[in-house]
Amino acid sequence: MRKTQRIAIIVTALVWTAVIVGWHLSTPSKHLQPSLPGADMRPEGTLRKADDVVVGEFFMRYSSEAPSNNLHSQWNGFRGPQRSAVITGTTPITLLPDSFRHVWTISTGEGHAAPAVWNGRVYILDYDEKLSSDALRCISLADGTELWRRWYRLPMKRNHGFSRTIPAIGSDGIIASIGPEGHVMCCDATSGDMLWSLDMKKRFESEIPFWYSGQCPLVDNNQLILAPAGKDTLIAAFDLHTGHILWATPNTPGFRMSHSSVMPITLGSKPMYVYAAIGGVCGISADVSDRGKLLWQSTEWKPSVIAPSPILIAPDKLFFGAGYGAGGAQLQVTPNSGTWTAKVIEQYKAEQGLSTEQQTPIFYNNKIITILPKNGGPMRERICIYSPTDLHKPMWTSSSDERFGLGPYIIIDDKLFVLKETGELYVYKIDNNSPTLLHHQTVIHDAADAWGPMAYADGYLIVRDATHITCLQITEIPPQKTL
Repeated sequence: MRKTQRIAIIVTALVWTAVIVGWHLSTPSKHLQPSLPGADMRPEGTLRKADDVVVGEFFMRYSSEAPSNNLHSQWNGFRGPQRSAVITGTTPITLLPDSFRHVWTISTGEGHAAPAVWNGRVYILDYDEKLSSDALRCISLADGTELWRRWYRLPMKRNHGFSRTIPAIGSDGIIASIGPEGHVMCCDATSGDMLWSLDMKKRFESEIPFWYSGQCPLVDNNQLILAPAGKDTLIAAFDLHTGHILWATPNTPGFRMSHSSVMPITLGSKPMYVYAAIGGVCGISADVSDRGKLLWQSTEWKPSVIAPSPILIAPDKLFFGAGYGAGGAQLQVTPNSGTWTAKVIEQYKAEQGLSTEQQTPIFYNNKIITILPKNGGPMRERICIYSPTDLHKPMWTSSSDERFGLGPYIIIDDKLFVLKETGELYVYKIDNNSPTLLHHQTVIHDAADAWGPMAYADGYLIVRDATHITCLQITEIPPQKTL
């Protein structure tokens, strides 16, 4: 018996030894044919490197139906006209007497990008996970019908969603968008025809922020203003029609791209572009005489993460806010014999005064409106109104059960609209220093992370959560003029 077992073991060992030796000596590749370009009949141009993105390469028209001719108002980009998040009309806007009417809802990829509105069309930057594609979608404001979509392949991983930016539309109907990885796409807003594109990472060696691009493009006098904050270029302007670079500000401070957006602000009588970058803040001339010149910079305020954009709170003072414990800061900028001086005159933690984490505060009627961040102390996540002369003690706060998280807010004809991140909409009448609650309604059921800024045009309010965009009719009287 033992002899038989020994023989079996020896035979098994010899067999496996032969198999291993044969496996190492064999050359299976001699029976294979090499894969040569064109052998798989793949259409020319579709075989690319992983980082070779062709911006705007695909287009689909879904409907030729023209939007209603009586829809003509515009919410033409980040925070609407003048980037103020304020809109008023010559005719007072009368809200619907009961609940706001639900008009339409569309599904989106996960994200927080908000819409722009132009002549009865809604534009939203979106991401399709199934197609691994970044897309600019054009939707009818009246009924939610998708009119066209222009997109391009861009494999990405979810990081608290994908798209975060708002397109910008010029007065002659050209729309510009910035995708999650810094790809710029300019199209005809009506037809969707592609005009030009730009990859900020490749052209300027920009470093895209960790949570993808949050910078919203700015269109100013047919110039597209971008902050690539790359190796050599801090801010640059492009011809909106052609993409030709008009001027560029050297990145001498060595600032990097943040989630904040460039803001057009006039200090004294000097128009400039103010940007809160990673590493510091700066002002670049928007004046014809020296457009693109770096006027001032400061490294006193440099949080590691910054999403809100700067706002003007006095003729020579700017407010900056940021989350993750950064709090708020007040910067004084003054001219001095042809040069400019920028100095932080106060800086404090979130629980000590006016601050914000994600949304940009509103300056309205010499008051500053904000929602305090989660680390804002006892008044955390409440709406707070401050005087620009005292950024530490609020003039008014919402009640303890009216907390809004990271939700957005805008002002429409002396009424403050605030969306709780769980989908509840509050409307306050701004009356002196004590706003009055006029309306409260759940407008997004089972909402998750309703953080994207709201948009308003022609009596319609557009809101969103992480995966849906909803249009509400809030008034029968559309505004006649926007400011």
